[in-house]
Amino acid sequence: MGRPGWRAQVLFVVLPIAVVAFLLVALLPDHDVTSVDAPRRASQTECLPFTPSTDVAGLNELVTTLRGSDEFQGADVGADVLLSDGRRLWVFGDTLRAGGFVRNSMLVFDDSCASVVVPADDGAVIPNRSDGVGYWPMSVAKVARAGYDIVGVSANRVRDDGDPGDAFAFSNLGPSVALFIVPTGGTPQLLQVEDFGKDSDDRSRPAWGAAVAVQDDWVYLYGTANPGEDLVFGYSLQVARVRIDDLLDQSRWRYWNGASWGRSAARAAVLIPAVGGVSQTLSVFAEGGSWYAVSKRDEFVGSDLVIWKAPSPTGPFVASDPVASIPSGASELRYMPLAHPDLLPRKGTVVVSYSRNNTDVSKVQDDPFLYRPHFLRVPLP
Repeated sequence: MGRPGWRAQVLFVVLPIAVVAFLLVALLPDHDVTSVDAPRRASQTECLPFTPSTDVAGLNELVTTLRGSDEFQGADVGADVLLSDGRRLWVFGDTLRAGGFVRNSMLVFDDSCASVVVPADDGAVIPNRSDGVGYWPMSVAKVARAGYDIVGVSANRVRDDGDPGDAFAFSNLGPSVALFIVPTGGTPQLLQVEDFGKDSDDRSRPAWGAAVAVQDDWVYLYGTANPGEDLVFGYSLQVARVRIDDLLDQSRWRYWNGASWGRSAARAAVLIPAVGGVSQTLSVFAEGGSWYAVSKRDEFVGSDLVIWKAPSPTGPFVASDPVASIPSGASELRYMPLAHPDLLPRKGTVVVSYSRNNTDVSKVQDDPFLYRPHFLRVPLP
């Protein structure tokens, strides 16, 4: 069912070329995929026509007017990546369909058409584990290759803990990565899902990958943690890094300890403290020689959209004055602002979306437009 509090940023994933080549051959339509130990092929639904947006107002008009289909009526998160063939791929968290909710979904947009990527079993595009644990997207990005893209989706493992009508009855268990191959002009196909670390609902353990950014050959994985103390609603921020080719090998990750990159995650330095800190999921990106962390301060109880600026991926991060106010109401939830640096870019600003939801799930089911993101443009400090 629909829930708040998911994550999103940038994640690049590279597979060994020989493996990618094998999987590409196996998944292209001219080849028999039944002999390959891979997920069953997905397809795309009939397109939903739309007029491309040229500004933020147009984005919000699209969100509030684009008709839904049986496969996609409403969702939150909304992380996107521009594919090499000019299409834009979006991933969403809990998604409302005609038959109920699925954990995640994927849409592909071209110049005038949006279509949902639907697995053969009509379920989530990243399927649940056999024990029922599902995957909520955090970020998405691509690695371009001749004739196809490899798309990586970072996701959080999530376990239901109670009444499906309770929007907060869940536990976050740790990060994962889902790999997709997207042939030029073709349908994304799931290749692999990799879980990082043991399942744990301990919020004081950094959730590495709450935000991810890439510079040159390095992947920077930002972790957020909450100490579980009374009246501390925000999350601290720390950072690890790894070479792109070594992303799936956690033994190769190195953690910034305030002076150097070390092997110990326990000694990772706090870049932003939990008191007055970031949301559990945020955006971190580089632009114009500076680094920016975009988040709602103090998670759900907060209202201030803040941008922290730094000269490097390790900080020091200095908070701006609030650039927007996105308070939650008694029943309406506004949460998890995510930056979209390459969406309708304009110098000195960034487009940000935030998720919307309602504590009364029946209201969302009656009106799925209540469960779609909202966009705004804010200045960079």
